[in-house]
Amino acid sequence: NLSTIQGQKGADLAERFNIGFYFDLKLKNPAWMIHTGVIVKSTMGAKDLPVYSLNDASLDAAFEGGKVDRRLNYFNVPILIKHLFKNKFSLEAGPMLGLMNKSVDVFTQKVKEEDDLTYEIKIRDNYHPLDAGFVVGAGYRLMGGNGMNLGVRYYMGLVDITIDDATTNQYNRSLYFCVGIPIGKGKKEVKKENP
Repeated sequence: NLSTIQGQKGADLAERFNIGFYFDLKLKNPAWMIHTGVIVKSTMGAKDLPVYSLNDASLDAAFEGGKVDRRLNYFNVPILIKHLFKNKFSLEAGPMLGLMNKSVDVFTQKVKEEDDLTYEIKIRDNYHPLDAGFVVGAGYRLMGGNGMNLGVRYYMGLVDITIDDATTNQYNRSLYFCVGIPIGKGKKEVKKENP
């Protein structure tokens, strides 16, 4: 995914990797289903933030002119209504809820061309543990039925993630590129054919 924090000064898009599992729960009309699951490793945040003081003169001097990578890790649960079209395309939309499990700022300073000086600081106390927002997306099944699928989703956080009311409101934003690999469905079909 490509994530950023709206309202955070100097925030650039950060490339992240996510992994999770999903369920497509079919409704009475086979063209409609509920898409849910858990994105177990879902990192949001932003990169190339300006360096701020660490209240340590030697650290501040070491990272002067460097960059900060903000990593906000969540367990995210999308609850989306999905519509399947006959041409194998799909559209989906709905809420997504997130529970933060880790948040860090990683300070980076170039020392040599091949080496970086890094320092990690925990920032979880600065953020609300819960996030919520809205997702819209589109997908395509590469094979018929329940085959592998590709998708793109946009997440717009609707909750100010910062605890400090004195700061500007900040919201998670993320563009996901998804590859879904179905597991288990084929085994059930084989059992039905060969009791």
